Amino acid sequence: MTQVRTVDGRVAGRRGQATRQKLLDCLGEMLSSSPYRDVKVIDVARRAGTSPATFYQYFPDVEGAVLELAESMAKDGAVLSELVSDRSWAGRSGRRTAEELVDGFLSFWRKNDAILRVVDLGAAEGDKRFYKIRMKVLNHVNGPLTKSIKELQAKGRVDKDVNPAATAGALVTMLASVAGHQKGFQTWGVKQAELKPNLALLVHLGVTGRKPTR
Repeated sequence: MTQVRTVDGRVAGRRGQATRQKLLDCLGEMLSSSPYRDVKVIDVARRAGTSPATFYQYFPDVEGAVLELAESMAKDGAVLSELVSDRSWAGRSGRRTAEELVDGFLSFWRKNDAILRVVDLGAAEGDKRFYKIRMKVLNHVNGPLTKSIKELQAKGRVDKDVNPAATAGALVTMLASVAGHQKGFQTWGVKQAELKPNLALLVHLGVTGRKPTR
């Protein structure tokens, strides 16, 4: 089990760990309702029922705490790999694989929407720490998807001119973009129930080059 340490290197006890986690939980809640730049240490501490001094025992600043949340979220993203790894893309099974990938990906993004918005912002501004976290999340899908396309190619079911890594990367980027824009589709008159099957169709086409079997 990984030891939790304070900023000055001391090992935090059970009570300290609970306080630290409460600060992270409160920060996560605040990111859901406030712009990242507006979140201040004093506000996080007050919400957690403690003091700014206590906050600084565990985190150097708000950004440091946000990075902790983001790293934890990226680890949780490992569940996304299960949506692609060792899954069949043949026949009706392939259609189901595409649908479950889309459903799982969109659900993960909705669940972690607040922290992912901050990660995207940091990555877009060139912060390598946030960029690495974003890539860690996407790689949970990109790696297995690249492998799946290579395997289909080896079986002669995908054209030999297709670049598996490029195709997988394009599909994962598309999924991330759509996932981050889910509310925007509603303004275009597209319901969630309509978005998923159409996105699954694009994913299936991208991986196999064929429309899914009904």
